[in-house]
This record gives sequence, structure tokens and C-alpha cells, in this order.
Amino acid sequence: MSEKNSPRKADKIVAVRGMNDIMPPESSVWEALESRVRDLMRRFAFENVRTPIVEPTALFVRGLGEVTDIVEKEMYSFEDRLNGEALTLRPENTAGVVRAAVEHSMLYNGPKRLYYMGPMFRHERPQRGRYRQFHQIGAEALGFGGPEIDAEVILMAHTLWKELGLMGIELQINSLGQPEERNLHRGALIRHFESHLDLLDEEAKRRLHLNPLRLLDSKNPAMQGVIESAPRLIDFLGDASKAHLETVKRILDSHGVPYTINPRLVRGMDYYNLTVFEFVTTKLGSQGTVCAGGRYDYLIEQIGGKPAPAVGWAMGVERVLELLKESGLALAQPVLDVFAVVTDVAHLPVAMPTLQVLRESGLSVQMQASTSEGMPSMKSQFKRADTSGARFALIFGDEEIIEGKVTIKSLRDGSIPQETRLQSELVSWASSIRLSM
Repeated sequence: MSEKNSPRKADKIVAVRGMNDIMPPESSVWEALESRVRDLMRRFAFENVRTPIVEPTALFVRGLGEVTDIVEKEMYSFEDRLNGEALTLRPENTAGVVRAAVEHSMLYNGPKRLYYMGPMFRHERPQRGRYRQFHQIGAEALGFGGPEIDAEVILMAHTLWKELGLMGIELQINSLGQPEERNLHRGALIRHFESHLDLLDEEAKRRLHLNPLRLLDSKNPAMQGVIESAPRLIDFLGDASKAHLETVKRILDSHGVPYTINPRLVRGMDYYNLTVFEFVTTKLGSQGTVCAGGRYDYLIEQIGGKPAPAVGWAMGVERVLELLKESGLALAQPVLDVFAVVTDVAHLPVAMPTLQVLRESGLSVQMQASTSEGMPSMKSQFKRADTSGARFALIFGDEEIIEGKVTIKSLRDGSIPQETRLQSELVSWASSIRLSM
């Protein structure tokens, strides 16, 4: 075939920028973290909920607020070609969990403690710890109004850092009070920033009368002075809001959980009230927030449910894993138990059922694949067994097959002698191996 008529090599298709593949062995670290979190949630009596990654766009506009960076700039929104419905890839999942709770009348029989894990999507400039597809683990306590639940969900996150061995994560808390208190503060903010219009950038001027609280989030260095001198919401709190915050603080104090009050902490969603908090670190550069959340007593009603209080948080999985790496900490990863060395293709009908018995007994087992030329040499298979990290090699050679036996060789502990057992004894051997894990 001439070069002119030869098929053109197809262009390689790669992942969307900022949306990353998670490949082995890195994926095993993700699984290890998720496993630790599932155990933590079980101990705090939180149940798993799984919601769609695509939601009606109105859910986020109504829940997060129209004048937020997420809604204005970051959402992946599109029109369904079949019915014209406005849809959005979820940029966060609190609104989705609340939508599901309302739709399925989950609070009919009382409050619920729920948690989720999964991907979120925001159109941002990809950088370390900040991606267009990112993953969150979140906890939502729906129907609980007391400050003790605020403290409990904070304590739950604090417990995770402690159990992972993470140090240097600072807890910052604040109170956003109630809507009427925020309205008083809002008026004071507008008057303050109006008197310093020459110091505001165009974005701040646009938002001044729409959502002045967002100006406090500005990272513009030229505005930091006027932000620091702005009226503080905490000074507008009434007695009930102050008492709520004080109870949260007392419970955290009783658990020895250190924190600082950050009066500029406002969070990026409009649905928060009363307690808000962030766990932050200086080890990840500009992406220092590891976990954040707060109370959102009005969101359930906003989304169409009966009024009910709620509080929760969301944790950035990529940031936690990056922080573990930065801190030199490693999560325990699964270790292969057995690598089977089979010397002849003819032995496979005996070896493979035996290996299946071991798998059903709870061991992880791998076997060297054959080629068109038969099974690789024993030397090659042992080399593969060693690099696999397996604890033991099980050898199915000619003599073993004839005698109904298998040779067991330890690959990691030289003090364990090599032995040969009947294949029928491997279940009891597997039990002894599991006990030693």
C-alpha cells in the first residue's frame, strides 16, 4: 500500500484540561482515605447518600445565590437538546442533598445525618489543589437546630485530621447571625464602601449593592485596607446569635479543639447563617482551605421543603491527599497476598479453582498470564511475583500437581520457611494468613 493511500494515524484524545485521571497506584490512596472516612461517618451515625452529578440549574441559582462567583462565572451549565431544560454539572453538593431530602420527604420521620463522596465541577483556572473536576466528601445534618450539632460536625472533621496524623490545620469560626442582623450589617457595609469608592475595583463596585458581603472575600491587595476597616458582622449579632456561637465555642473548648474567631470569614454561598467555619493550612500555598461549612437553616425552605434547620461541611479530597503528601504521611494501602507461579498451561485447570478458593476465603490473589508460547519461565514469574509486592508465592509445578499439593514461599519474611501443603489445606492456611494481617 502506498504512503498516499495508507490510513492516517488518529489524533490522540486526551482528558479535558483540569479533569484528571486517577490511576493505580494513586487510586489506592484515594480508596484508603475513603475507607477511613466511611468508618468515621459510621461512628458518628451518618448514612451515605448519592445524588446525580447533573441537577437543574435553578437549584444552584436559588440555593447558592445569583451574585456569587460560582453561579456567575464557574458553573458548567447547558441546555438539554431534547427538551430545552437548563441543566448544570453540580459545583457543590449541599444543595443537591437538600433537594433529594425534600423530594423524598426524608425529614418526615425526623432529622437525618447524611454524607456523600463524589466529583464536583467548576470552570476555574487549574492549579495545585484546584481543578475543574474535583472531589468532595461532605457531611450534612438535616433537621438539627442546636449549636451542639454545629460543634459535633466540626469535631468530626477535627477527628479525621487527628486520625490521619495531619498537623498544622487551623480551625477558624465565625457567626453570620440571622437575616435581620445581616441586613443591618449590609447597610453599614454599603455605606462604608460607598465612602471609599475610589479604592474599589470594578468587580467590587458591581457587587456593592447586589451582595456587599462578597466584597469581604476579595483578594485584591489594593482593597485589603478598606476591607479590614469595614464594619464587622459579629458586632451586629443579637443575644440569641451570640449565645449560639458561645455554646459552640464552649463545646469545642471542652474537647480541647483549638480555634480562632475570624470576623471576616463569610463563605462563598448565600445559604449560610449563624455558625460558619473553615479548616485552613499554610502548606498548600494559596489553596489553603481544606474543609469548610456551616449552618444553613433556610436552604431547605428555599428549595421547596418545610422549614427545617441544617448544618454541614465539605472537604476537598485532592487537597487532603496533597496535604498528606506534603506532610510525609502515607495511608496504608492494600497489599497483594498471593502471587501464583504456574509452570505449565496444563496445570491451569487445577491451579485456577484453587486460587478461587483462596479469593473466596478473603485473600487477594494474582496469577501470571500465559502467552501464545505457554507460561513464562519460573524465573520470570518469580521476578514478577517479587515486583508485585505479594507476601507469598504459591507454586504449582509438575510434582505439586501430581501430588495434589502446592508449595508456599514467603517473599517478604525470610524467617518463614518454605513449605508444601495439600491443596485441600489452603483454606485453613488462608485463615491463618488473615489473622496475621
